[in-house]
Formats: sequence, structure tokens, C-alpha cells
Amino acid sequence: MNEDEMRKRLATLRIEHRDLDAAIDALTASGSLDQLQLARLKKRKLLLKDQIAMIEDNLLPDIIA
Repeated sequence: MNEDEMRKRLATLRIEHRDLDAAIDALTASGSLDQLQLARLKKRKLLLKDQIAMIEDNLLPDIIA
């Protein structure tokens, strides 16, 4: 995957992460007791966060001071 593809993937993951955050907030605010769905959304959000961090690490060069 080249740098442009990684940046596009990063943007897509960030959008999906924000959408999941909004969905979790809406589910919580509605007072729904569907804990299984809430747990699945949170797990997916954490997975996305890990993928975002991995791509960001690949895009930013290591600087040794």
C-alpha cells in the first residue's frame, strides 16, 4: 500500500470511527438496553482505533533525537 492509499484508508477509517461514536451515543441516549449491540459497536470502534494508529505510525517517520 503506497502513501496515498494509506491516507485514503485513514480518512475512511476516521469517518467510520466517528459514525460509530455517534451510533453509540444515540443508542445510549435512547435508553436502549441492547447491551450486546452496544458491546459490538464499542469493540468495532476499538478495532478501528487500532487500525488508525497503525496507519498513522506507518505514515509518520521515526525521529531519533
